[in-house]
Amino acid sequence: MFALRELCRRYSGGGADFELWVPALTLKAGELVVLKGVSGSGKSTLLDILALVSRPDRAAYFRFTPGPGRGADAAQLWRDGQLDTLSRLRGEHIGYILQTGGLLPFLTVRENIGLPCRLLGRPQFRAVPELAERLGISRQLDKFPAQLSVGERQRAAIARALVHRPNVVLADEPTASVDPLNAAAILQVLLDLVERFGTTTVIASHDWQGVAGLQSLEFRLERDGPLIRASVGN
Repeated sequence: MFALRELCRRYSGGGADFELWVPALTLKAGELVVLKGVSGSGKSTLLDILALVSRPDRAAYFRFTPGPGRGADAAQLWRDGQLDTLSRLRGEHIGYILQTGGLLPFLTVRENIGLPCRLLGRPQFRAVPELAERLGISRQLDKFPAQLSVGERQRAAIARALVHRPNVVLADEPTASVDPLNAAAILQVLLDLVERFGTTTVIASHDWQGVAGLQSLEFRLERDGPLIRASVGN
């Protein structure tokens, strides 16, 4: 699904320079992988790169293969400025669950969840209520995001990321804003995706309390003067 080699992303903030370094990373179709590391270790940065929304500063190799015969050289697409192609790949094949939810305030919960299907021209009538029921927000579908609790907004954002059955789901702290019961329901939905549809799922967490035994990648931090370097790979 993803193959990265010698990928780097650098930025500055808080009086220090930060570098994410990925010597080599391969994520296979149907895998569920947990990215583990303290806050600020680069987990969200890596998810943004995998989601094709953040451009790496350099990459010897960065290939995204959402299906047979659908491989794309993401590194070359970034170098050529092919933003429309990157956007199309992201919209069709990737579901991204952000920490902040990212719901559009002028759309109802139902409209927010169904938006990816609408943009892709796919039917959404069954998928939206089914996901809402599984995530415990059926009664909130005709409300606006401002009328929801933080946890309800997060569950709506999760439903929106899953509604079009993407090949890849990227989840940034998906259970951080919900209670333990709803956290278990969210985790079960993600596990079901992997089991039923072979959806590649990557979960970032600074304090993982989910299912034991899942494949995990640890972020390692080191300081070299003003530079903080985080590295991860398999």
